[in-house]
Amino acid sequence: MSRDTIVAKRYAKALFEVALGQQKVLEVEQELRTVVIAITGDGEIGKFIESPNISEEAKQNVLRTSLDGKVSEPVLKTVLLLIERGRVELLEALLNDYVKIEGESLGIADARVYSTYALNDEEQEAVAREFGGRVNKKIRIENIVDPTLLGGLKVAIGDTIYDGSLAGKLERLEQSFNRRVQ
Repeated sequence: MSRDTIVAKRYAKALFEVALGQQKVLEVEQELRTVVIAITGDGEIGKFIESPNISEEAKQNVLRTSLDGKVSEPVLKTVLLLIERGRVELLEALLNDYVKIEGESLGIADARVYSTYALNDEEQEAVAREFGGRVNKKIRIENIVDPTLLGGLKVAIGDTIYDGSLAGKLERLEQSFNRRVQ
């Protein structure tokens, strides 16, 4: 395990403990996700944050001004601390680790559901119920439209993939025929 991975987990655990104490675990996740998307998704902000020609103090002042009142104190302090220590590149890993810790603590699992069309709320709830029972957790769905599936669903929860897609079934059928022919 790399040193950066260990450091990101420590920051995530500390932030989670503060959020849990304030009973704002899910809110902190959303705020952290928004900050990560803003910093990593906008090239200009990313260049500003990563620039060695701009002092850490100037970066902190800009972020403090930009984020004050928009995110909670724990999220703001965490981001400012990462900048102060020159570790802003850990933001995405910190978010991922925070979500893992949160999921383990609250019994929540994130699922990527691949389908040929966008699932409506009722369909997403049905998938969440079905797979929530399988993994014994509350499921949060991220629906990804993948027209290559032909039909059906493919669900990824953590490292496990449940392939109920038509393409997956055809592939398994072909493998079965090939084993019988050999």
